[in-house]
Amino acid sequence: MNTMTTIMAVVLAAIAIVSAMGKLRKMPQVIESMTHVGVKPNQIPVLAYLEIAGALGLLIGIAVPLLGLVSAVALMLYFLGAVVAHIRVKDKFKDFGPALFLAVLFGILTNLVSSGM
Repeated sequence: MNTMTTIMAVVLAAIAIVSAMGKLRKMPQVIESMTHVGVKPNQIPVLAYLEIAGALGLLIGIAVPLLGLVSAVALMLYFLGAVVAHIRVKDKFKDFGPALFLAVLFGILTNLVSSGM
């Protein structure tokens, strides 16, 4: 990975971990948003651990680009799933905008990693 891709991978890994921590700490706003879109309470920790796994994959992917690529794609799909969940319940853009923004960033990272391989 080049320097820009590495920095982006580290920043996005940190964002994914912060997102996961909100779920694991059962922050009321996070839990309310997730249950609103149909996520069952027992599924929330699983989703958090998937985010953490993706973040770790991005970090290890700095040395193993294929793992970084797979992790970036997985996190992009994760956040696209969040967007779909919000749209399905007719939420407004302000409710799914952050997830859409992250999906786009992970898509950009996917492109950067794949072009550097």
